[in-house]
Amino acid sequence: MPQSDDERLVDLEARLERDDPRFARALGAGRPARPREYRRTSAWWTLAVAVTALTTGVALTAGLLIATGLVLTGIAAELFDPHRGRPRP
Repeated sequence: MPQSDDERLVDLEARLERDDPRFARALGAGRPARPREYRRTSAWWTLAVAVTALTTGVALTAGLLIATGLVLTGIAAELFDPHRGRPRP
């Protein structure tokens, strides 16, 4: 490989380590993990809490609980976006 390719690979490795250290460590160990963009554990938990709050609010006819469930549902939907936090061109 020419020197320029080596420099590009080192730069790519450094950027990957900086952006997602967990993924870089797992890849180096030979057991790749999901990249940060596709880890949605917190989104699923938020959605579960939202549906629970919404269902309970409807069952008890509690407006505040219904509103909380709707807001949490919106937050969970935003968390499912794999490209959140990245600037758009």
